[in-house]
Amino acid sequence: MNRYTSDADDFYINMNLNTEMELPTSRDTVLHYFEQMKKAFPDLHNFFTRESGDLVLEGDKEEESYRWLAIEPKRLCSGQINPETAEDAYRQHEMVLEMAPHLLTISVLDCEALDLMYGFDFTYEGNHDEIVAEALGLGPGLEGMLERPGARVLNYEPSITLALDESCRLQCRISVETRTNAFQVRTGEFPEDQISVFFTIRQYWGGGPDQSYLDSFRRQCAIGEDFVQNKIIPRIVQPLAQAIASR
Repeated sequence: MNRYTSDADDFYINMNLNTEMELPTSRDTVLHYFEQMKKAFPDLHNFFTRESGDLVLEGDKEEESYRWLAIEPKRLCSGQINPETAEDAYRQHEMVLEMAPHLLTISVLDCEALDLMYGFDFTYEGNHDEIVAEALGLGPGLEGMLERPGARVLNYEPSITLALDESCRLQCRISVETRTNAFQVRTGEFPEDQISVFFTIRQYWGGGPDQSYLDSFRRQCAIGEDFVQNKIIPRIVQPLAQAIASR
């Protein structure tokens, strides 16, 4: 059992390698890359092209846990929904980063940034923004806004980005995404939908760092594990889960 899945309805770990130049789309190159990934992860079996032109290889989305890969014009993506362990997802992402430079000719000179993202989804039938404000608080500077009679929260999606080194090229960002609109608040009719918490560690390239994709990724994993276990889960994920359960 993944230690991160006990509070959220769905948990996922995604990796994105953002490039300056467009990625190759030739038939032989794309199929060879996906075939190599499928050999390592046989559950990757569904290949298709989105309307946007993105090339996707994924597992069975009907399963509780599944993997996916995508080649977008300037982004190489890898993700796993509800992995059995975080290390299982990391293994998939590391293989992508090992193979991509050779099979897709992605040089470190071509890299804009490398992202590692932890996501938590909560299914909730109600005012998303209101429950987020209740669970996480508005802070003393904003709480007075709700003192006006009849005032209701219409939009509250807290977000903050931090620099983690002196160059500001290693950053992390925590954000909450809600899916409630003014019509739903006005009518009191709320569909069942997801509230999402995203925590991303981003390493910008462009003149440094002097390290490989794998070295950077492993460093980002160590940072992510520390933040998620000691900050994100106890201070954001668990309070949100508790507020939803109390309704």
